[in-house]
Formats: sequence, C-alpha cells, structure tokens
Amino acid sequence: MFQKGIKTLFALFVVSFSATSNAQDSISITNAPKHYILGDIEVSGKVNYNSHTVVTFAGLSKGQSITIPGEEISDAVKKLWKLGFFSDINIYETSIVGDTINLELNLNELPRLNEVKVKGLRKAKAAAVLKESSLIKGKIVNENLITTTRNYVLNKYKKDGFYNTKVNINTIPDSTGNKVDMVLNVDRGSKVKVSKIKFHGNEKLTDANLKKAMKETKERSPFNPMRIFKSSKFIKDKYKEDLGKIVDKYKENGYRDARITMDTTVYNPKTNRIAIDMNIEEGRKYYFGNIRYLGNTAYTNSQLNRILGIEKGEVYNGTLLQKRIEDKSSPDAFDITNQYQNNGYLFSRINPVEVRTANDTIDFEIRIIEGPIAKFSNITVSGNEKTHDHVIYRELRTRPGQTWSKATVMETMRRLGALQIFDAQAINPDIKNADPNAGTVDVDWQVVEKGASQIELQGGYGGGGFIGTLGLSFNNFSVRNIFNKEAYKPFPMGDGQKMALRLQGSSYYQTYSLSFSEPWLGGKKPISFYGSIAYSKQFLYNYNTRDVNRSQSFNITTVSVGLGKQLAAPDDYFTLYNTLSFQYYDLNNYRTGLFTFGDGSSRNFTYTVELKRDNRGMDPIFPTFGSEFSVSGKFTPPYSLFNKIDYAKLKDQEEYKVKTTEAMKAPNGADIPIGSYLNEKGEPVANYQDAAPNQEKIDQKKFNWLEYYKIKFKGDWYTTLYGKLVLRTVGEFGFLGAYNQNRGLVPFERFYLGGDGMANFSMDGREIVQLRGYENQTLTPVNQYGEAIGGTVYNKFALELRYPITLKPSASVFLLTFAEAGANFDTFKNYNPFKMQRSAGLGVRVFMPMFGMLGFDYGYGFDAVPGTTQKSGWQPHFILGQQF
Repeated sequence: MFQKGIKTLFALFVVSFSATSNAQDSISITNAPKHYILGDIEVSGKVNYNSHTVVTFAGLSKGQSITIPGEEISDAVKKLWKLGFFSDINIYETSIVGDTINLELNLNELPRLNEVKVKGLRKAKAAAVLKESSLIKGKIVNENLITTTRNYVLNKYKKDGFYNTKVNINTIPDSTGNKVDMVLNVDRGSKVKVSKIKFHGNEKLTDANLKKAMKETKERSPFNPMRIFKSSKFIKDKYKEDLGKIVDKYKENGYRDARITMDTTVYNPKTNRIAIDMNIEEGRKYYFGNIRYLGNTAYTNSQLNRILGIEKGEVYNGTLLQKRIEDKSSPDAFDITNQYQNNGYLFSRINPVEVRTANDTIDFEIRIIEGPIAKFSNITVSGNEKTHDHVIYRELRTRPGQTWSKATVMETMRRLGALQIFDAQAINPDIKNADPNAGTVDVDWQVVEKGASQIELQGGYGGGGFIGTLGLSFNNFSVRNIFNKEAYKPFPMGDGQKMALRLQGSSYYQTYSLSFSEPWLGGKKPISFYGSIAYSKQFLYNYNTRDVNRSQSFNITTVSVGLGKQLAAPDDYFTLYNTLSFQYYDLNNYRTGLFTFGDGSSRNFTYTVELKRDNRGMDPIFPTFGSEFSVSGKFTPPYSLFNKIDYAKLKDQEEYKVKTTEAMKAPNGADIPIGSYLNEKGEPVANYQDAAPNQEKIDQKKFNWLEYYKIKFKGDWYTTLYGKLVLRTVGEFGFLGAYNQNRGLVPFERFYLGGDGMANFSMDGREIVQLRGYENQTLTPVNQYGEAIGGTVYNKFALELRYPITLKPSASVFLLTFAEAGANFDTFKNYNPFKMQRSAGLGVRVFMPMFGMLGFDYGYGFDAVPGTTQKSGWQPHFILGQQF
C-alpha cells in the first residue's frame, strides 16, 4: 500500500510499495493536491540498472507537470511494479525549489538466479528440466518464477504417468551479492498403473477386441506384469485418444452410431492403481449403399471408384472411407485427395456426406470442389548459411511454371534429405501466397544445416599389434574455393562435393587413401564424377614372436575413376554408374601361403557397370519407406583370348603344395608336425615354394593380369508397419566367375561371409559380407588344409525391425532387432540357396554428424560354423562408419 513518511526534516511526503503490496490498494495522502514541475530524479537502493533506464521504466521525465498527490506518482509505482524486477519501491520528495520538485526513487531489486540444482532426477533428465523451464543464470527470481517452475515440473511428469509427483523449491541467498541459489527437489514417485479395464454393454465386439484397440492404455496383466511393448501406465491424454480408437474400432466393423456413454477412472492411493469402467452403446450394424460423386470433371466416376475401392453392400467402415478420401497418416497414400493434389488441384476439397439412411443402408455423396489447376510461382530457399543456393536449387523438383504436385513436393524433400547436408527431419516446404484466383502458389524451402564433416580417430589392438586410424570426411566440400581463405569455415564448403582422407597403420602395415566426388559435373546435369587413389604397404609379420621383417613386403596401388548418370526412364530414381579401376600388386619376397607366388607382380584392370534405383526417404539415416535396388557387373578384359598362353597345358604342369594333415615322421626319423610343407621326397622344407618349386613361376604367369567377372545384386526395402516402427528387408547375391575354365578362378576378389561386415584389413580385394551371430569371416569356404580361401558365390537375406529413439540433428538413435540367413560356397556347382546359416539378435545405432554411424549388435548364431559341430551362439559386434 502507499504510505506517507518523512525522509528529511523538510520532506513533505513519501510514497512506497513493497513486494507484498497489491497495486490496487488504497492511497492515503493527507496533503491537498498541488501542481509542480518535475526536476531531478535520483535513483538509490539495491539496483543494477542505470538511473536513466529506471526513470524511463517509471514513465517519468524531467520538466513533466505532476500533481502531488496525484496519478503520476501512483502510475510510476505501478509501472515499476509490473516489471517484476523489484521487491520494494519507494518514492521520496527530496526538495522543492519554487514550483519545481525533486524526487528520489529508492528501489530494492529482486534477487537474481545464480546456480540451480535438481535433486531426485538423473543427470540427463535434470538437464532437460533446466533447459525447458529456462532456468538460466541471471534470471529474476520472484514468486511467479517459482510457481511457474513448480507447475511445469508437475505437469511434465503427470503427462508421463507420474501422478504423485512432488516438487519442492528452495532458494538460498548467495554471499556474493543480490543472488540466490535454487534447489529443485523432485520426487516423481511411481507411475500410476491400470489395474483393470471393464466394458459394459458390448456384445458385438469382445473385451479383448476393445482392449487391443486401445494402443496406449493397457491393463496390467497378472500373467505378464513386465509388459514388453506397452506398459500399463496411465496417461490421461493418451487415454482420451484411446477412447476415440474404441469408437473407430466399432466404425471399422459397421457400427456407425457406437459411442461411449460413460467412462470413469477410480484411483486407489494404496496400490497406486487406476481402475477404468466404461459403458458402450453399440447401435446397429450398417452397410454401404449408393455412392455418388458430385462436382468431378477431371476424373470419371469409374476412375474415382477404383481409388475408393468400396462397393455397394459392403459392411460400413467409416475409418476406411475417410482413408480412401484422405489418409492423413500417410502423406503419399493412394487416395482421392492425393489423386487431385498430384495433378495440379491444390485447391481441391473432397467431402463425403451421408445423404440417406434406409434401415441398415447408408447412401453417400462425395462432393468435390476441384478448383483451378495451380502452378508453382516463386520458389525460394532459406536457412542455408554455408551451402550455396545452387546446390539446393538443382535438387528441387518444384520449378516455377510447373503444375502443382504433392508428389513432387515429397520427392524434393527426399532428395534434399539424401544429400546428408541438411537435417532431414527439419526440411519444410513452406507453402505461401496460394491464390485460387491466379492459380499460383509460392514455396519457400526451409532447411537446417547439420554437420557436414566427420572425423574418425581411433586406436585399437588387433591382428597382433596396435592399429591407429585417422579419417576425415567432408560432405559439403568446395574445390573451387580451395585457394580462397575466406571460404574456410573451417574448410572450403558449400558446393555439395565429397572428399575423404583416411590413414591407417601399425608396426607392420600402412594404408593411405584419398577420394573425391562431384555430384553435378559441370553444374548443369546430374552427372556425377568420382575418383579415388589408395596405397598400402605390408611387411611380413610373425604373429607368434611379433617380429616384423621389412625385407619382405607386399604393396598395392589402386586408382579408380567413374561417372554416374541419372536416368530419365523408367523414372529418375535410376542411376547408371560406369567405373574404371586399376590395381597393381607388388610382392617382394613375400612368401606366406596367402598368395601362390611370393616374388613378382599382378595387375587387376576392371570395368564396373552398375544400375541402381534409390527412392528411400525421407531421412537416409532412418528411411521409413522406399527401396534401393542395385545390380552390377565387374569385368576384366578376356586376356586368355589374345595372350597366346595355353592354359590347358599350363594346368598340366602345375605342382601343388604338399602339406601334412597329421603328425608324421621324416625319412630320417624326425617328427614332422601338422601343417608342415614336404618336398617330393617327403622331407620337411622351409616354405611352400621349396615344396613346389615350379608352382610359383606358373602362378606368376597365370596371374600376371587377373581375369574374371563378378555379378552382384542387392535389394533393400523399407516399410512403416505402425507409427515409427519400420521393417527393413534385404536380399543379396554375388557370383565370381571365370572366362576360361582351364585358367580357373582367381584367388582374389572373393566373398568372405560372417560377422560385423566391417571392411577389415585385407589385400586381396575380398568383399566382406555381414552376417551377425558369427565371428568375422568364418562362414567362408576352406581348402583341404583348413585355410579360408573365400567364396565365389553367396546369398543372404535379412529382416530388421527398427524403432527411433531420437532423430535430432545432433544425434540420431534407433534400436533394432534382426533375423538373418546366408551361405557362402566355393563353386557354383555346390551352390544351394536354401542351405544357410541363420541368426537373430538385437542392436542399437547412433549417428552423429561428426563421427558417422556407431553401433553395437548382439547376435545369436543358430547353426555351426562349417567344420565345427557346436552352434555359434551369442556373438557381439561393434559397428563403426557403416549405415545399416
């Protein structure tokens, strides 16, 4: 309330206001009103704002005419109080000179927030509460803030089923100044569970049918108290949605008039359970009668009937009818609305109307307002701070002057997401200025950029020694700005090019690789250029002694270039890739048994052609629909047709290595252990070449230029089953063949099946195929000595159920379960597509823009690895850098 007081002996009045006062309290000033000119205004007390700011807040100004007592002073106090910054407000008269009065504003600021602690919650949940409630350092602490924060936390957890949540907020003065620390004590209690759901009046649908229709509200089962897929927690908002689903369930079965006449929830505080009772009035069962279309000129009745798919006499299904008119759960559904929307009728409206009910039959009119055909007008992009506009514009399918198509809008969203430059979940086509009279619509493509570079920095122990890896990947590179210092943010970027550098090494090998791709060569057509160069060097390594022999080495140099062209037919999801690759293998006294010669070189020149169709969308990290198919052929020149070498004669001259498969005695009586090499006299020798002296020369001649062909196929489907639950279906096949049977199959380029699918260190061009539940590369054919030689034909099938936890730009996380089966064979003659090793398991994937895809799988192999009798059992798999 306003009070009268004295500051000095000459003070005439005092006006004050405290934090406990009410702005509507009465004013008690006994002096008769008198007019003054406002002079100086001094600001005092505990206040951090400068004097000018405070006076401005109060609405006072020097030279202003005021009345004492009067509204000017009381209004100033009210304005200051409404700011919510002060706990005490006093206005004093300090002096009067003639008709000029000087005042003092004495203020005490409310304390500001220093530190906030949340007790009773885990660290991540506490951080979320602080962020969402905006409890930041320096914020004014008043009763409103405390009340708002308490209510926020209470409502937050009540929505999640914690109806007994208690929140206590304490403020503790800080010794450093006018600050307070805040402590939030949160006790969520336990979730309220549903003890029982009872239905009354239902005769046509059973209790089990109705409980199944309630997707989020589940009854606690005495036989399954730890429900896996849906807990029995009670959440009010979800419960209300489930009541609507019960009515929808009746409508799906013909009961149009079904309704819930009463529902009650009874809470038992002793058990922390809620019992649900509801009365249902089912009504009669109805059937579809005549269905007429009104207003349709673009499509005939028969065309619309094919889309609607409902015949006279069928059981009434209101839910199905609405989905065939407009399926709001699926933006690309096959329905009448999308039929119009995909062909220019942006302004169309389709409404089903019941026009007649006779006994149990309902007649409908589907009233259509087609409106004018709309065309795209102004197309703009926004939100791209680093990516150049042309990178986005060239991917857009919404071009000015083109006819409006919802499918085109959806396809543009998919293509922008596939760039992996933008957050696929945040791509938004903002429809603006839709003008039915002009038949035009503007679209502003709003994007949010995400991290465009990835780094791989790791060290580990494998293959008998320490292995270090450094990898850098740039997904939005700009070669043309490589010499422009201002373009480094922190590297030249913005043109959508990709560049990757990878270095890996240990005490006995090093690999270096550099790759680059330009998706629009020349910038005018979707023709991609890609190229890579790699070099690796391996020294002979003794896994037992860990000694490295640098006089024995094996080097590989690889160069490849290619072009990819986006096709217009059958549709523009198809891309044709053509790649030329050359590998040079250089062996220097490298005799290990892995290769059939230890000195010399081998060359691998190939042409690869691949046809791919990819329409996965929207998010390439977590596709929810679409598929990816690819078929490829990799071919070397048929050297045996023109190199004048008689491979049949060469084959007759071959000398194969002799290796013991059991312990033996040498002619001199010495013990010969298993796995020793023997010469033609049965004596142990140092290596394979001494056992078969001519074989190395023959193999050097045979594999001087590698000759083979390789055919591969892969199909990858994504289907949304329910909500966010996605099914991934995969099928793969690979075959390695020879042009000349006398020359035979090359020991390179083979398939190695089993394990995590990671491309582990190898030098023979092998392809690693994932099959979880088994150790890496164990499902691979072996020779008579038990050595893995790789397969020449394989097939694999897989099913994955995926569910996202979060798909934010900072990190995408999803869980998965899988079932896989596959097999690997040494020759096509032994190929049996139904004889496969099987596995199942579960896993998790985390994609972070900086580090790529990380994951862990735990799979169970149901079958034995070839050559063993025991099931593979449980196997852990760590995933790094691959996108599954």
